[in-house]
Amino acid sequence: MSDFSFAMLPGIETEEMLWLQELTKSYSAENKQRFLSVYQSRRKDPQTILICSLIGFVAVAGVQRFLLNQIAMGIIYVVTLGFCFVGTIIDAVNYRKMTWAYNKKEALASAALLGL
Repeated sequence: MSDFSFAMLPGIETEEMLWLQELTKSYSAENKQRFLSVYQSRRKDPQTILICSLIGFVAVAGVQRFLLNQIAMGIIYVVTLGFCFVGTIIDAVNYRKMTWAYNKKEALASAALLGL
């Protein structure tokens, strides 16, 4: 399996792809394929997080926080209208950073789950 498989993930950026290649460089082709299938099911697309952040301006604020497993922050965003929309604006600007932090955590969890 080539490293090109990581490039097929939706919305993947160069930094994430290089980090994944470094994480999986010692894996066999079979283990790399297993890792990719688990990681792909857990990974969040940055554009989905951006869209959910923007939904906070017209509907329910905090959906992006629920998607990123930040339940307490999601509830706070719902109750306070996204900190009076300031938090929603910040999340819309920092959506890539938030998604990258979540995906990095999920990649490590996926590797640990497979015992790699």
